[in-house]
Amino acid sequence: MSETTAQAGPRKTPKKAALAAWVGSALEYYDFAVYGTAAALVINHLFFPEDASAGVAILLSMSTVGIAYVVRPLGALIMGPLGDRYGRRFVMMLTLFLMGGATFLVGCLPTYDQVGLLAPALLVLCRVIQGLSASGEQASAISVSLEHSTERHRALTTSWTLQGTQFGTLLATAVFIPFTSILTEEQLFSWGWRIPFWMSALVVVAAYIIRRTLEEPPQFKEAVEHKDQATPLSHLLRFHKAPVIRIACAAMINTVLIVFQVWALSYGTSVVGLDRSTMLLVAVLANGVALGAIPLAAMVADRIGRRPVFIAGAVGSAIMTYPYLAAVSSGNWTLIFVLGATMAGFFYSMANGIWPSFYAEMFPTRVRVTGLALGTQVGFALSGGFAPPLASFFAGEDGTNWVAVAIMVSCACVISGVAALTATETKNRTLDDIDNLHTSRTEALVLGDLSTAKR
Repeated sequence: MSETTAQAGPRKTPKKAALAAWVGSALEYYDFAVYGTAAALVINHLFFPEDASAGVAILLSMSTVGIAYVVRPLGALIMGPLGDRYGRRFVMMLTLFLMGGATFLVGCLPTYDQVGLLAPALLVLCRVIQGLSASGEQASAISVSLEHSTERHRALTTSWTLQGTQFGTLLATAVFIPFTSILTEEQLFSWGWRIPFWMSALVVVAAYIIRRTLEEPPQFKEAVEHKDQATPLSHLLRFHKAPVIRIACAAMINTVLIVFQVWALSYGTSVVGLDRSTMLLVAVLANGVALGAIPLAAMVADRIGRRPVFIAGAVGSAIMTYPYLAAVSSGNWTLIFVLGATMAGFFYSMANGIWPSFYAEMFPTRVRVTGLALGTQVGFALSGGFAPPLASFFAGEDGTNWVAVAIMVSCACVISGVAALTATETKNRTLDDIDNLHTSRTEALVLGDLSTAKR
């Protein structure tokens, strides 16, 4: 083979991969996060019986938020193997259209007053589709950026996927501010709340244009050329169950964000009586801080390691939950803004910014999307699926017991930090080293037998 031909082979494009992951995740997670904001502000009023108490209505609304997280492990079982068999880009395009379509349809749904129980039933169906979509989006985008990255900057390159997610979440929160501040309550509840959902049509078009030219990473192409396992899922469950369980426990850190963005917002506006628009600005500020904190944490992780940065974020989040919820309870706006930005914007972002590389490097290339999707989605299902209704339950029927909610969050952070302690540090290893690290002698023998049988 000539030198020219060799150079024409697969090559890494870290900047393009990071951009595709950032923009696509930002736009797709706008769709996912806009529902959480709407659930805290209007859905609890529009899709459930009017005679339900405020606490019960919030509980029902939070449950619909959780449903999309509960189905995500099922989506991981579908989307993960597709990503390892047919390509990371294939799944990224598929999930884009599923998420965008479901979000647009939420904005078209009739309310409880119009069709009764059919309204929440249709709402749940759309949330299920959103959950199935989200389960494959991050795992595929993270794997693409990791495998396209240079060896010294893997944490930073993969962190742009989460920074994109953070930007989408910020946009989803910010887009509601003009509607809650300019429109009357009647206008907001009749048609204003629908517009952010309809904007998902633009989301789909923009993300499609960016992602359609992205190529599969060389590491994945090489793995495809030497397929040596029956299915990614069966191989994962046979040889890589431990990291799946570890990631599921570590992903409990997501409880911090769910309580901050969903339960605390609903608690502050519906129970304490704080202004909706101002509470939304708290989330905007925190997400703005996170946009800088995420790549900063990733750069530190590329220097000192993934594990210490992640654990510091978990511990800091656990501690800061108490003063933040106390500030919301007292209605002290200065403390709400400062503590909210510190907890969710800085400490949570330390863990959030580096988990893409931290988790993805727990698997070899051949099962990376499957393992990453399944581990994270089980953890997200436990945290995102049960945190909103559990927080509403612990807060009591009148919704005022914030201390119990803070204890719940800190317990989740402890579980996450302990799980991270059991992981092997991989910052100084190449991707080839990582493949070898996570391939046991027994697995290597099995892979050798399968490869021989296929010749």
